[in-house]
Amino acid sequence: MKTLLPYVSTPDDLQALPARLLPGLAREIRDFLIDKVSARGGHLGSNLGIVELTIALHRVFDSPEDLIVFDTGHQAYVHKILTGRRTSFDALRCRGGLSGYPSREESPHDHLASSHASTALSYADGMAKARALAGDDRRAVVAVVGDGALTGGVAWEALNNLGAARHRPVIVVLNDNGRSYAPTVGGCAGHLDRLRAAPGITVFENLGLRYLGPVDGHDIEALEQAMRAARELREPVVVHCLTRKGHGYEPAEQDLDEHLHAIPVTDPATGQPVAPRTPTWTHAFAEHLCALGERRHDLVAITAAMPGPTGLAAFGRRFPGRMFDVGIAEQHALASAAGMAMSGLHPVVAIYATFLNRAIDQVLMDIALHRLPVTLALDRAGITGPDGPSHHGMWDLAALALVPGMRVAAPRDVVRLHELLEEAVEHGGPTALRFPKAAAEAEIPPAGSVGALDVLAAGGGDVLIVAIGPMAGPCLSAAAMLAATGLGVTVVDPRWVIPVSADLGKLVCASRLVVTVEDGVASSGAGALVRQVCAPGPRMLNLGLPCEFIGQGSRSELLAEAGLTGQGIAYAIRKELNRWPL
Repeated sequence: MKTLLPYVSTPDDLQALPARLLPGLAREIRDFLIDKVSARGGHLGSNLGIVELTIALHRVFDSPEDLIVFDTGHQAYVHKILTGRRTSFDALRCRGGLSGYPSREESPHDHLASSHASTALSYADGMAKARALAGDDRRAVVAVVGDGALTGGVAWEALNNLGAARHRPVIVVLNDNGRSYAPTVGGCAGHLDRLRAAPGITVFENLGLRYLGPVDGHDIEALEQAMRAARELREPVVVHCLTRKGHGYEPAEQDLDEHLHAIPVTDPATGQPVAPRTPTWTHAFAEHLCALGERRHDLVAITAAMPGPTGLAAFGRRFPGRMFDVGIAEQHALASAAGMAMSGLHPVVAIYATFLNRAIDQVLMDIALHRLPVTLALDRAGITGPDGPSHHGMWDLAALALVPGMRVAAPRDVVRLHELLEEAVEHGGPTALRFPKAAAEAEIPPAGSVGALDVLAAGGGDVLIVAIGPMAGPCLSAAAMLAATGLGVTVVDPRWVIPVSADLGKLVCASRLVVTVEDGVASSGAGALVRQVCAPGPRMLNLGLPCEFIGQGSRSELLAEAGLTGQGIAYAIRKELNRWPL
């Protein structure tokens, strides 16, 4: 049988196909996704579920003249296939390769580099306003959002504006599969459940938007009819499409926890990872949080729609009444945590470091201002790898350094993770722990201590290296290289990196050259705090990540490019010493 996919590289190609061939094309796209995503890893389940919907989108709307924006852009793989990027999937999420999210640099069909949820409706509102001001009433603005994105408050801020502007015809395509990572939670999810069973007056209509649906999200003809009707209405409208995450691939359909939402390199025949699973920092955090939960009945856990990826699923199974999934709503998660802490509980909010950016106001004004005992467990801190610039957790130290009363720990290994988590939940104010998306580090035992600091290598007073968290291993490697040239190098781990402790301040001020090393922004993170505390003291070199958006690639590749390896750190120190000898 002749294949279709090689001949469909543009929306024009797709629109020229007879409707009778489209189900076969959908099957080919699914096979292609399973093959390519299994080989490289990436987001599979959400893309398997949106195949027919994306085909219908590109048959009804004329991209890129009609603007199609994807919320939570990991669901845009099919869009990429149909807009000329099928042959690039062998380098999916690799350094210099195809992004796992929409990318304005890749294609004129991509209008934003989206990957954080709940924002596409606001983008669409702004785009529609701009088109109205330009007198352009011909081209459509379409926002593709998942039901999980509607658990985010900013989505409702946008709907509030869209519904009040009947003359700006934004089309909201609601891809409703009942999931974020986990099942979608909250009152909106319940409302959508009722609409699936018995369509009636909707909350969208009460806000001023027209409502069409629900529509079978795997029936291309029905989808096209609904989208054409939406376009002809020429007013704000929601097209409610019912899809199934992982549709058409049995391993994904049988994975009831996440429907293979995001996968590593996988055997496509079974859906199982090719490499054995290794213990990660997340696993270590989850294990110890459960142990703490046994001893402390005031301990509660909060997740923003990611119980599995942040390790809280295990806590929820052990203590089902003490784990709260609030949906994709980081601001609410932290404000709710503040309310719990005011009422005598100690909340642990497990969140990706990059998503903390969305709730800094709550950290400042709801938690820190009230000096509340809330612990942030910042997973995926530092360089995360193939998810690219929107997912690197590199801004947390810079942001938290501004928060009065905040204490931040950066464990160098899982032994210290356990110790510092215990110290955090014992503290009477706001705390945070940051750890990377990586295999758990082997223990690095201290060689001694200076007050609260761990001394990892005591080699003399020429150079003091302050190692932040998982940078301890590369710092020790650098110290050994430098010691081989006759330099006396001491390496310390401050454990709690914000605020700068008095013990570290004394040690730094007594040193001739101080080098701080962190996997956060070098110009405004932990090293910058050390510089401020000790100014105008000793010579200081702050090593870390550049203040720029770093592309995708493996964690090891990107850390090496930033000079955050043993060899890179040693080179930077030698270069500094060549400029200004001790």
